[in-house]
Amino acid sequence: MSVGLITNLIRGGIQQVLVLAAPVLFVSLIVGLVVSIFQTITSIQEQTLTFVPKILAILAMVALLSAWMFNSMSDYTITLFEMIPRIAR
Repeated sequence: MSVGLITNLIRGGIQQVLVLAAPVLFVSLIVGLVVSIFQTITSIQEQTLTFVPKILAILAMVALLSAWMFNSMSDYTITLFEMIPRIAR
C-alpha cells in the first residue's frame, strides 16, 4: 500500500464527512444568526431560546436529507470495499 493511496483514502473520507455535514451546519448557522438578530432587536437575552430552533432545524434537515446522506455514504462504503482486493496485492 503506497503513501499516495493512503493519502487519497484519508482525503476521500474527510471530503465525504464535509459534504455530509455541510448542509446541516449551514442551516444551523443561518438559524442561529436569525435568532441572534431577533434577540438583539427585541433585547431578549434568554440563553435557551437559541437551542430549540436550532435543534428543530437540524432535525428537519436530517429528515429531509437522510436518504441522500445514506446513499452517499453507502456508495462511498461500497467503493472502499471494492478497493480491498487492489489494496491487498
